[in-house]
Amino acid sequence: MSATACLSHKEDVDGVVSAVLIKAAFEADTVVLTDYQNIISKLDGFSSPDLLPKFNRIFVSDLGLSKKNEGEFVEILGKLVSANTKVVYIDHHDLSADVASLLKKMGVLLIHSVDECSSVQIYQKFKKRLLPHAAFFAAAGSLTDYMDTRPIASAIVSRYDRQFLMLESTVLSYIISAKQNDDEFLIDLVNFLSEMKYPHDIKGGFCIAEKYAQKVSEAIKKIEGSITRTKNIAYVQNNLALSASGIVNFVLGTSDRQVAIVYKLKQEVDSYVLSIRGNKSCRVHLGRTVNRISSELGGSGGGHDMACGALIPRDKLDQFIRILDNHLA
Repeated sequence: MSATACLSHKEDVDGVVSAVLIKAAFEADTVVLTDYQNIISKLDGFSSPDLLPKFNRIFVSDLGLSKKNEGEFVEILGKLVSANTKVVYIDHHDLSADVASLLKKMGVLLIHSVDECSSVQIYQKFKKRLLPHAAFFAAAGSLTDYMDTRPIASAIVSRYDRQFLMLESTVLSYIISAKQNDDEFLIDLVNFLSEMKYPHDIKGGFCIAEKYAQKVSEAIKKIEGSITRTKNIAYVQNNLALSASGIVNFVLGTSDRQVAIVYKLKQEVDSYVLSIRGNKSCRVHLGRTVNRISSELGGSGGGHDMACGALIPRDKLDQFIRILDNHLA
């Protein structure tokens, strides 16, 4: 049987619309969405004996690697390639030269640039297979990933009325955040949008976004008094039924520190999930720095220069914050 699958990031617009574009361009039969903590387990599922013969092509998109998982990632992709599966890896997070070289040598088609978000790279590479309207999804991905001023993205964004694009992109972002624990909804969302429909066409979408915005507003009020400040970092624990990424920008905005961290306990792994943001006064590449520090402490992490995440063992959180604070000095 000849089929196409896609594994993509589930937590933001760039990851979800990357899956939308791949499904639209290649009529992907199977779409799987995951967070960074479960990349390996989800990817490994494709190499299981019952699934391995099923797919002749697998796309992996918008899923950045850390020092902790890059070895396993390469190993699994090697299994897939050895089984004559065409593997395409598309990403915009930092990737070591050694890993990039290994992937190319084993036959993986690597589409990688830190200069453009994943959905823009997908659109640019496969736009001949897509309807012109697919550019909207690349524009939305770049806008919500704060990469809309990059060369290719800015040209795509300029095609749209900016207010319309901001409204649609923000609504989609809030819908995705609100439905993080509903994988079935997110897959249905990918299928719906792959028909080149707008976020405002999603039944009840604006209502979902409005309710999520209210939750974010209430969360900020509850945690404002609990924010702790070091020399360079403002950080706070999130005990609410809300993702840390939905709060961290507000913490950064209300503090006078270079970096904000919002952390939430993930009981099943006895670790904290951290969402980290920096402002313009931050002079270090947060993604690279966090990747290195978290790996040294037995966790994982990484991302962009001013926006990244990490998974830190519960008993190492204070140490992580102290080390990062010293790096920012």
